[in-house]
Amino acid sequence: MSLEALSRGAALAVAVDKDPQLVRALATTAAKLGTQALETHCADARAFLAQDTRSYDVIFLDPPFSEDAWAQLLPAAVARLAERGMLYVEAPAPISAPAELTLWRRDKAGQVHYHLLRHAGRG
Repeated sequence: MSLEALSRGAALAVAVDKDPQLVRALATTAAKLGTQALETHCADARAFLAQDTRSYDVIFLDPPFSEDAWAQLLPAAVARLAERGMLYVEAPAPISAPAELTLWRRDKAGQVHYHLLRHAGRG
């Protein structure tokens, strides 16, 4: 999704994954495409979001479906979301929007439930 966002005009995309092979593959693909606007990190998303201080317009969350990380991951993502930002979430089951966010869209494709959330009462 990071490379897709860059191809559609994003100024910067930050990709975080625990799998070093996947992170290297993303960086290699970005280099082949001639973009330096992809920042990659081999890290746990919760730990990355806890130490990062930037705000993001869009955050994509797609953790391993075998982990139930939502109790920590959603609040960490909300804390990094820009004022008019949106949060896209893929999960094995429907999720509830945190109090700060409102569910804008939700659907299911195959076994993936996807959600688009935005700040409650904003844009």
